[in-house]
Amino acid sequence: MQIAPPLFPATLLKRYKRFLADVRLDDGSELTVHTPNTGSMLGCAEPGMRIWLRDTQNSKRKYRYSWEMSESAEGVKIGVNTALSNSLVKEAIETGVVTELQGYTQILTEVPYGHENSRIDLLLKNDTRNCYVEIKNVTAVDANGLAIFPDAVTTRGTKHLRELKAMVEAGHRAVIFFSIQRDDVTAFRPASEIDPLYAATLAEVIAAGVEALAYRATVSPAEICLKNRLPVEI
Repeated sequence: MQIAPPLFPATLLKRYKRFLADVRLDDGSELTVHTPNTGSMLGCAEPGMRIWLRDTQNSKRKYRYSWEMSESAEGVKIGVNTALSNSLVKEAIETGVVTELQGYTQILTEVPYGHENSRIDLLLKNDTRNCYVEIKNVTAVDANGLAIFPDAVTTRGTKHLRELKAMVEAGHRAVIFFSIQRDDVTAFRPASEIDPLYAATLAEVIAAGVEALAYRATVSPAEICLKNRLPVEI
């Protein structure tokens, strides 16, 4: 996915009210920007971090600039915009990068489904069998260099796992897809130390037939693309 115009750097001063952050530009000026991430942003929102902004070029928006990436102390770019993950995965399926999800003739987005008032991120269709794909954006990493999810307790995420299990029980294919927007990790695992119920439910639904895929992205101010599959450690 090309980013146009390319992102530009700033320094994070503070994040607050979930959707807002104060930043300092390289010329010394300060402004408030939109934060397209409702999670805790564990390890991605420390004051003083180098971050990267997008100019929406929409003067009618209250907050014209959007915080799109963080940069670790080691210089690793981390995509923090959770809204991008669905498009990243869809693009990777369409271009053949995600080999496990080929052979479908239609890709539908945000389709209502299930018994708990849910919407599936991607519904892949062909003449024989539907595939329900729930996508989670992953930004956090543990001390061993493993990508982890969630970065805060997520009752909504656990609900989505139950819905996927129900789709398998109904005869469909179902996939939980972890879209990792950083390239310095070697594998993925559920963060049982943060949300033990989510981790236990993930193990349960995988045992019931839900597939778990994790793909790592290359991330730069000009482009973000999913590139390769990583092991999922349950």
